[in-house]
Amino acid sequence: MRFVMISICGAAALMTSACATDRGASRAATRGALFGAAGGAAVSAIAGGNVVEGAAIGAAGGAVIGAITHDGRRRDVYRDGRGRNYWQDDRGRRHYVRR
Repeated sequence: MRFVMISICGAAALMTSACATDRGASRAATRGALFGAAGGAAVSAIAGGNVVEGAAIGAAGGAVIGAITHDGRRRDVYRDGRGRNYWQDDRGRRHYVRR
């Protein structure tokens, strides 16, 4: 039980620190925590373990991975005159997206 509480406090501290620095990173950490919690709960339920503990461990891991893998760039998708979707990099080059 002590490990679960430490994991939850650590995940909360990580998400709080991300909120103070970058909104996109906090969104990525939150999204990672949600996916991690769902995955941890599912794996724990299948394995016959404690679902709450699995969700807490998954949330902590997902928040860390989400914050680390966030690249800090926002990519808006535009549409050109021909109806093709693209995004622009920092140099102004277009990168077309298949949908």
